[in-house]
Amino acid sequence: MIKQTAGRDRLGDFAPEFAHYNDDVLFGENWNNEDIDLKTRTIITVVALMSSGITDSSLKYHLLNAKNNGVSKEEIAAIITHVAFYVGWPKGWAVFNLAKEIWTD
Repeated sequence: MIKQTAGRDRLGDFAPEFAHYNDDVLFGENWNNEDIDLKTRTIITVVALMSSGITDSSLKYHLLNAKNNGVSKEEIAAIITHVAFYVGWPKGWAVFNLAKEIWTD
């Protein structure tokens, strides 16, 4: 079971409602829904962030999460390459730079 506390840890005093939605709904209910396995869910999340142009620490977290949930180096390379054709080559480069750090550890 996934349990997240980052919302409360970082924003609990400043934005308690947002922290609740982050920790209890997004990562609590949504990520623990068993209709999609964790490996697939992490791939979907990486693709969604890549598509949005999000290449900050949140994408790095989700790439690491993907690796930890069984996404291989070959799979992530194929996923990023495939998605880059649809969402933009520069986004592909940005995500590869992060993925390369994670899969070479």
